[in-house]
Amino acid sequence: MTGALAGLVLSLGMIAPPVTAVAAQGYDLNTASSLQVVVNKHRQLNPTGYVPGPLVAVQGERLRVQAADAYKRFAKAAKAAGVNILPISGYRSFSQQTSLYDSYVRQYGQATADTLAARPGYSEHQTGLAMDIGNASGTCALQACFANTPAGKWAAAHGWEYGFIIRYPAGAEATTGYTYEPWHLRYVGPAIALDMNSNGIATLENYFGLEKAPDYLR
Repeated sequence: MTGALAGLVLSLGMIAPPVTAVAAQGYDLNTASSLQVVVNKHRQLNPTGYVPGPLVAVQGERLRVQAADAYKRFAKAAKAAGVNILPISGYRSFSQQTSLYDSYVRQYGQATADTLAARPGYSEHQTGLAMDIGNASGTCALQACFANTPAGKWAAAHGWEYGFIIRYPAGAEATTGYTYEPWHLRYVGPAIALDMNSNGIATLENYFGLEKAPDYLR
């Protein structure tokens, strides 16, 4: 396309907007109860003490209805393929996240704790849409090597088919603010998960055209 023609097409509004601009249309990224809410170090839950409902039990853990149904199908399909996946941590209340975060601060210091666990009010687990998973054997539980285990490989290859993404992928620390967590699944719904997988988009920040959130604003 020549420069003159490109200018004419642009002036007529015929050039398609960026994928991220299209993706953000029609989705509620701000309301805590939205299935597409984006929670990160720059985007605190509102209200901070939000409690989702209803929550459904999944082998001792809890998720919102849509995420729970999808997770059950995901785990069932994995089992049929010979991969046993166990839920480790689903919904966490504000107070539970406070206890977890404080324990990390005491153990590692705040700077390191902020790369490992969300501050209360900033956790995806509080939305009821996130699930940490593990192998039945306990191999590489909550470690980066989980990616090379049967459960880790299944999640990476098939999670999107059930509406899940690996929320904190490798190499995206400068965007998400967290170290690689191949065990942390976030339910976003089949349409978004498929779109992200098809277009090779790793994070919700990139997908929706949001700013990077490597550190807390305050």
